[in-house]
Amino acid sequence: MPEVTIIDGRSGSGKTTAAERLARETGAQILRMDWIYPGWNGLAAGSTSIPGILHAGRFERYNWETGVFDEVVELLPQSPLVIEGCGALTSANLEAARQWAGAGERVHTIWMECAGAIRRERALARDGEMFRPYWESWAAQESEHFAQTRPLSLAAEIVHAD
Repeated sequence: MPEVTIIDGRSGSGKTTAAERLARETGAQILRMDWIYPGWNGLAAGSTSIPGILHAGRFERYNWETGVFDEVVELLPQSPLVIEGCGALTSANLEAARQWAGAGERVHTIWMECAGAIRRERALARDGEMFRPYWESWAAQESEHFAQTRPLSLAAEIVHAD
């Protein structure tokens, strides 16, 4: 297994399920983008925080109920790492992951692909009514962010999770 695996894709595409499966199989720790977005308008801000998080080896976890960062989470530097979520795969994040992994650039990148209707159904089933009012604005953030960062072009593997 690569030292770091980055899994990206649109909301509801299967990223979390893939990350959990990989972590179970390999003993990797997971860094979820959901833990670092500063709220429903925070996709870009969460994405750009990854290099600093990997450099520091820790991050403050966002509490979706209170709307504040309230828990410090330490990353284990000698353990494999899976970074998963919308905005995880950018050039800057890939470079930071390579530095985290060390010599040999043991980093693997995955883009999760899934039909829009299935993604929406999965996301709303997972996050319920909390996500419903934000679905459209989140999708717009995804589109804008992905147009700027072009994560599909950085993916070594594309997984169709339909």
